[in-house]
Amino acid sequence: MEEELLTPGTEVEEPVEVEGEAATEAEAPSAEAGEASAAGEQTSSEEEASAEPTDDRAWYVIHCYSGYEHKVKHNLEQRIETMQMQDKIFQVVIPTEEEIEVKDGKRRTVERRVFPGYILVQMIMDDDSWYVVRNTPGVTGFVGMGNRPTPLRPEEVQAIMKRMEAEAPRIRVAFRRGEKVRIIDGPFNEFIGVVDEIDMERAKVRVLVSFFGRDTPVELDFLQVEKI
Repeated sequence: MEEELLTPGTEVEEPVEVEGEAATEAEAPSAEAGEASAAGEQTSSEEEASAEPTDDRAWYVIHCYSGYEHKVKHNLEQRIETMQMQDKIFQVVIPTEEEIEVKDGKRRTVERRVFPGYILVQMIMDDDSWYVVRNTPGVTGFVGMGNRPTPLRPEEVQAIMKRMEAEAPRIRVAFRRGEKVRIIDGPFNEFIGVVDEIDMERAKVRVLVSFFGRDTPVELDFLQVEKI
C-alpha cells in the first residue's frame, strides 16, 4: 500500500501506515516518491551541487514508538559499531528544537521533538545497511513507497537542520485566544480577563479586563498572566 508523506510541520489526521505498527502522535518529514528522471534535476546553483556527497549516501526516515526516540537512537548506534557499519551508516539524528514554555508565571526552556516517533538516518542504502537499521529494537519501519525506503530531498534535510539550529527558541504558552486568565503582576494584579490577542514575536498578550463595567484591553508580558 502506498504511503502519502507530509512536509515538516503538517498535522497528521490519520495514522501513517507502515510495515509493523505506526508511531503515535506522528508528524513525519516528507519524502518524494517515484523514480528520478534519466536526465535528473539541475541544482539551483553550482555551490549547492558541489556540496553534495560524492557517494550514494542519503537521509532516510525511520519510524519508532513515540517517546522511545533516544533509546532507539542508542540501540542503532550500538549496532552500527558492533556490526562495523560505519562505512555505510553515518549519522542518526532526532530532530529537536528549543522551546520556551510559559506556565504558572514561570518560563523554562525545554527541548521538543519536531517529529515525535521519527528519526533521521544518513546512510548508503543496500541490503546490509537496511537489515541493520530495520532490525534494530524499537524500529517499526522506514518511510517510503511500500517496503522500499524513500530518501528525503536535500532541501527537506536543509529545512529540518535549519529548524534545529535556530538561535531563537520558539515560545509555547498554556493559554489560547478566548480563554480566561488571571493577571498575576502589574497594576491589574488579581484581575480576571479574557485573552484577546497573542503576539508570539513580542511575547505579549492582550487581555480584555472588565473595568468600571467596560472591557478594557491591557497588554501584558506572557509572565504576567496565568491560565485559570
